[in-house]
Amino acid sequence: MSSRVLVINAGSSSLKYSLIDGISGEAAASGLVERIGEPSGQQVHRGPQGEVRTSLEIATHEDALRAVLNAFSSHGPSFDGVVAIGHRVVHGGSRFGDPVLIDDEMVAAVTELVPLAPLHNPANLEGIRVARRLFPQLPQVAVFDTAFHQTLPPEAYTYAVALDWRDDHGVRRYGFHGTSHAFVSAEAARLLGRSSGEVNLIVLHLGNGCSATAVRGGVSVDTSMGMTPLEGLVMGTRSGDLDPAIHAYLVRELGWSLEDVDHALNHSSGLKGLAGQNDFRELDARRAAGDPHAQLAFDIYCYRIKKYVGAYYATLGTVDAIVFTAGVGQNSAPVRSASLTGLERLGINLDADRNLAGALTISTDDSPVAVLVIPTNEEWQIARETLALLHENKPCLLGVAEGG
Repeated sequence: MSSRVLVINAGSSSLKYSLIDGISGEAAASGLVERIGEPSGQQVHRGPQGEVRTSLEIATHEDALRAVLNAFSSHGPSFDGVVAIGHRVVHGGSRFGDPVLIDDEMVAAVTELVPLAPLHNPANLEGIRVARRLFPQLPQVAVFDTAFHQTLPPEAYTYAVALDWRDDHGVRRYGFHGTSHAFVSAEAARLLGRSSGEVNLIVLHLGNGCSATAVRGGVSVDTSMGMTPLEGLVMGTRSGDLDPAIHAYLVRELGWSLEDVDHALNHSSGLKGLAGQNDFRELDARRAAGDPHAQLAFDIYCYRIKKYVGAYYATLGTVDAIVFTAGVGQNSAPVRSASLTGLERLGINLDADRNLAGALTISTDDSPVAVLVIPTNEEWQIARETLALLHENKPCLLGVAEGG
């Protein structure tokens, strides 16, 4: 029986895809269709023939998905044997703590959650609608970024605001990057030679978006992102933690609208606001050249990470490992060093040579707390959650998909 899943991540003007074996994690193909709705679209398809780039006009998400099918037909691999489609959905609110089979009721429920993620859920829904039209014979599953964090206890997810805000308007911490944190947590336990239920971890997902999660026994118990992905660590273009009264201050002082402030905090703050640059490679080059703005941005970024490590250490009580993942976490030895230096009294001891070499384990052999660098694989996580749901709840659907 095939275990191949097409994983789709639909954005407002792009569509990422991966054809992946949900059991082995082997990706037969992957790609990106971008600039949907613009005159000069582009597709990058990586398959048996290597990387193929194509320029084409892509008016809609349906055009994008048809371009994906054409790429499989022209450049391989064969699309035969795909048993399901797994969709990344950013926000599942408090309703969705697990992956769900997509049907009309599920689409309606996610549509109701659009106010919580107005930039992401509409695009995710459009990808789902198009895929359901083009692949009516395949079971399709939604995997939510917020789902892994639905295990947060009330004291961690509840904001100190009025009851009607919380009950009537969904104001609470949800957390994001859940598929990444789930994948990396399981991998860390495997590398430590223990079951997920036996280990406490602090997982640091550091990319253009950044989040920290405290994981106790395989379960998320606190996370840095909140009701939206703006809260928490300093990010590429997002401010992270901020006095909420700053919004009102800027509205009064600058005459901005709340939308102006929200846009600025999400798109021109963080490293970009501090140093005019959110590419860490450029930031490192400028630091090496003595640029004080780049140095300050780096220092603030790492200081915030260290604060969260300390806070989550206190939350967990004991920590078996700290895990770095995503683009910056996996590739920046200076960030890893600066974020953990000075925490030796907590049993966190880095090996400088291993860190510079980008080893899997970058702590010393005698460090009470292991420090690991684990590449994330959200597509594989989505694929295996999709398969698990179908095998557990809808075993007949796999046979139907393969037969028809």
